[in-house]
Amino acid sequence: MNDHTSSSDFTNTGLPTSSLGMVLQRGGEELILEKVVDRFTVRPVTNFTPEQLSHVIWATWQHTIPQAHLELFTVLPNQLDSAMSQARSAENVAFVGHVYTIKDYPETYVYLNDQITVQFASWVDSTAINAITSEFGLVKQKPVQGLPHTFVFLVSKQARENPLKITNQLQGFSEVLAAEPNILLKSESHYRPSDTMYPDQWYLNHKGGHQLVAGSHISVEKAWDITRGVRSVVVAIVDDSFDLNHPDFQGSGKIVAPRDLKNNSFLPVPGQGETSHGTACAGLAIAEENGKGIVGVAPGCALMPIRSTGFLDDESIENIFNWAIEQGASVISCSWGASAVYFPLSLRQRAAITRAATTGRNGQGCVIVFAAGNANRPLNGTVYEKNWPSNLLAGNTNWLNGFSLHPDVIAIAASTSLNKKAAYSNWGTNIALCAPSNNAPPVLSFQHRGFVNTQPPITATLHGLQILSTDQIGAAGYHHSDFTNNFGGTSSAAPIVAGVAALVLSANPDLTASQVRFILQETADKIVDYDPDPQLGMQQGTYNHNGHSQWFGYGKVNAAKAVQAALKLRTSLSSASKQIRGENSRQLNIPDNYPQGIKSAITIDQSSTIKELQITVNITHDFLGDLEIYLIAPNNQRVLLQNRTLGRRTNLQRTYTMRSHPTLKQLLTFSAQGTWQLWLIDHALQDVGQLNSWSLVIGH
Repeated sequence: MNDHTSSSDFTNTGLPTSSLGMVLQRGGEELILEKVVDRFTVRPVTNFTPEQLSHVIWATWQHTIPQAHLELFTVLPNQLDSAMSQARSAENVAFVGHVYTIKDYPETYVYLNDQITVQFASWVDSTAINAITSEFGLVKQKPVQGLPHTFVFLVSKQARENPLKITNQLQGFSEVLAAEPNILLKSESHYRPSDTMYPDQWYLNHKGGHQLVAGSHISVEKAWDITRGVRSVVVAIVDDSFDLNHPDFQGSGKIVAPRDLKNNSFLPVPGQGETSHGTACAGLAIAEENGKGIVGVAPGCALMPIRSTGFLDDESIENIFNWAIEQGASVISCSWGASAVYFPLSLRQRAAITRAATTGRNGQGCVIVFAAGNANRPLNGTVYEKNWPSNLLAGNTNWLNGFSLHPDVIAIAASTSLNKKAAYSNWGTNIALCAPSNNAPPVLSFQHRGFVNTQPPITATLHGLQILSTDQIGAAGYHHSDFTNNFGGTSSAAPIVAGVAALVLSANPDLTASQVRFILQETADKIVDYDPDPQLGMQQGTYNHNGHSQWFGYGKVNAAKAVQAALKLRTSLSSASKQIRGENSRQLNIPDNYPQGIKSAITIDQSSTIKELQITVNITHDFLGDLEIYLIAPNNQRVLLQNRTLGRRTNLQRTYTMRSHPTLKQLLTFSAQGTWQLWLIDHALQDVGQLNSWSLVIGH
């Protein structure tokens, strides 16, 4: 054992022993919990069904929480302890846990998982880590990517205490920087119900009319004069489900790498009788231009539909962003948040988002967009609450939206067709931008009550048009047609911004995620609302000396200005006074599962010194995720242009530059003369394709 470690070497946690099981360590904060007296969760061993559990547990089975493999049981309050004790003694039970609520937020149910995240100080070696964690019955599962000296541990059946007590005790070790249990909370969609259809899509472009103020749209038509999006830019929409048969999601290469994390499949479609919030969100961002129905902000871009689990535990969030990274998402749009008033992110959740924003898109970063929410409350602040039904909230209430506060997230508020604040739109210093949406009273979703109007009630008439988007085909969904004109909330504002981000990347794929954010904010329209808020009375519709408004962020997104700015920043060969161009248009078949691959050559006769490089490829393949692509220089130096991250995409038309792939800079100052080769390798069976053409531009 390391000299610094012993079972008695605790720093002062500030917690009495009696409180160890009632404090949740979360994102550097301590949240006070209260036990729910009539329910608990059980994780059975593999292949042991809820029906079988019901025969050995003295409780009533309610439902499954599939992503955590937990079964929820209810009992009479005076039978809770005995039922849980009996469940723990059952041979076929791996884990038993209380259900909690967060103090002062009784509708926020918290479910414990059997995972704990621990971040150790840099000087703690593996021997000391094993000594500390084994003392608590923890088994190391995996490191947390992006967080040094941080690991996920499983709470084994040999553990003598639950994850809450263990993490609070670990906080007392000087070797431990942070310890958190993995918890589950339900997610909520930030939706507020309230081409032939293009004239009705006022939020894209309009020329005035009833309840339409000049400039309340996003000026998309001028952006479309430059680009309507390209398939290589993929927008991941993370939501409840998607009607993948909708006509506006059809077209070659339109749908890329679909994933259903709820049912662990690759078909994220709604179940029987379910509405599909994701269908409407996806349509706003990328609905195809097909001469009928609606058109999305970026109709030429591809859709990566990801169905979430419906819960916001660490594993679920990691799986969402890992899939998006691995399958080549360019933009990630999330029109949901925690079904909770106060929700700080965990260590692992913060790390997952950071990883996507910094390592996604071949190191340029995924652009991550989140809806700010529809309660008309601060993203981070205190409001004195009163007159809520059943006193759900009362007195000084702290509000916190962990997703919108993440520094790599673009948090989106909502404006109306009159260029005013939408009455429901959340606000605060972390709002980045706003986008057009509907207008309606503010609401908050509670886990067991559903939508509840926030207080006090709004008595004024709320003006503004609704949002038109895609809906499930036929009678299922929000409307009996294939479209809904009753969509809205920050749920619709977020995918509109995601679509604009996709247009920006279509115009300039060399931009980093942070550059895209900068462009969107710098080119936004500074809409102003001098009216007091109809519910809370404050006035935050103007801008401070930094150009920021608590209601609108840096302004309403402007697609035309953003795309034009992206073009100005486009990687050019301006630093090189001359250019050498070469192209090979001979089509070559790519052999299936052939490690030697194929090579296509371009010969350059000039002996000039390389100052810039730009390689453009055109490839079709049944499953591009099988391929690796290299550039081989005349001096036989090899540079990896594309690893196996393209997933189910079938068309690749992409330009690789020194900005997008800094490893190309190793070829600077060498002679351009000689034979350049593009080397393509298929690493897996079944799917085949061809190299259609490639070109090389050398600045000298």
